[in-house]
Amino acid sequence: MSGPTVLIMAAGEGTRMRSSVPKMLHPVCGRPMVAWPVLAAREAGAERVCVIVSPERNLVDALPEGTETAVQTQSDGTGGAIRAALGVIDGADTVIVLNGDHPLVTADHLREVVQVHRDAGAAATMVTVDRPDPESLGRVVRDASGDFERIVETKYPEGIAPEILAIHEVNTNTFAFDTAALTDAINRITNDNAAGEYYIGDALNLMRAEGKRVIAHKVGDVSVNIGVNNRAELARVATVARHRILERHMLAGVTVTDPAATWIDADVEIEPDAVIEPGTTLRGQTRVGRASIVGPHTTVIDSQIGPEVTAPHSYITQSEIADGCSIGPFAYLRPGTVVGPGSKVGTFVELKNTRIGSGTKVPHLSYLGDADVGDETNVGAATITANYDGFRKHRTNIGHRVHTSVDTTLVAPVSIGDGAYTGANSAITEDVPPGALGIARPKQENIEGYADRKAREETEEGDAEDS
Repeated sequence: MSGPTVLIMAAGEGTRMRSSVPKMLHPVCGRPMVAWPVLAAREAGAERVCVIVSPERNLVDALPEGTETAVQTQSDGTGGAIRAALGVIDGADTVIVLNGDHPLVTADHLREVVQVHRDAGAAATMVTVDRPDPESLGRVVRDASGDFERIVETKYPEGIAPEILAIHEVNTNTFAFDTAALTDAINRITNDNAAGEYYIGDALNLMRAEGKRVIAHKVGDVSVNIGVNNRAELARVATVARHRILERHMLAGVTVTDPAATWIDADVEIEPDAVIEPGTTLRGQTRVGRASIVGPHTTVIDSQIGPEVTAPHSYITQSEIADGCSIGPFAYLRPGTVVGPGSKVGTFVELKNTRIGSGTKVPHLSYLGDADVGDETNVGAATITANYDGFRKHRTNIGHRVHTSVDTTLVAPVSIGDGAYTGANSAITEDVPPGALGIARPKQENIEGYADRKAREETEEGDAEDS
């Protein structure tokens, strides 16, 4: 049997987020909120996935490739959302309906819902949970035999019987439908209610009233019903998602020394035997190789770290680090940096758009921007590339087996040949040939008697102030 078609409702206004960013685009562990149910549906075997959107909020760029969209032109409720997507489900066998602001839904959960629905031969299956705080969620009323009887919406609780409001079993807004039954019922529901909206729950009520089988499938995992309506709830779901991400990596052979002090985004990949130390954040599309030790207190963003790398107390963004490198402590690798195998980027070193060759050392207190450095080169302390002339950036080329002395300034564009040296405190403005020593500094002059003369001047100045 083919996979289900999945509809994800994401057209809500999200006003309680109090944000200029559409609610569905707020990130949860580095991934847009709406992308979580999309990817869960894909993993569960969905044939098609369609996100129902508002014409006022463009979500297309945040959706995984191949995701379809349907536009809900009016804010007329969950039933209105399904009406907007009827053209998508035409020809499908089973339709799954999800909320876009429920990022904790999992592929295993969706597979279970589809299986329960199909095994029961139901027209509709609704997922429910017991919540100690049902708030304004739709209450699930069961008959004397325990079967589904109806949903009572409680968005506007005035006039609703206390015994209904006392029910703790609620609708999660996750459903499985027979397509024909859904299409028929959703076209016949009305908006004759306090909110003036069309509710999916009314379609279930209509199906049951006509003798079709509707089941309420209660699950024990309340997280499937944790929606996001404000920043506090966003933080809550991010905490649960982060715990799941960390557990997944640990079960795959990664050591996370202190999970409570470690942040790893959803799309980060880490190979077994890597160690992630406390205070570390791995974001975006970061990859960490086998047996590398990252942290403590290191941030890595959209970067590739090879095997057996150490990187304590550093900030690394959009960079590539090959195997066996030593980074930090207190190194800053900016976008475009590539560090070759076995190299060292040490304490208080900043690299920007720079390529470092194999076995090269930049041990401390240096800035290399827009530079190409060869293999087995040693960059002395306080070596700086002056790469900006006030109008344009220029590159510096440093060859293989070069030794720059302390406090060398390389004024780009400039090249240092293979095997060359620079003298300490030199400002190199011209190319240094291979094997040569480049020195560019004033000749030292010693002034005899300077200290005595300075003392006499200070004494005379003090006498003048006292007179």
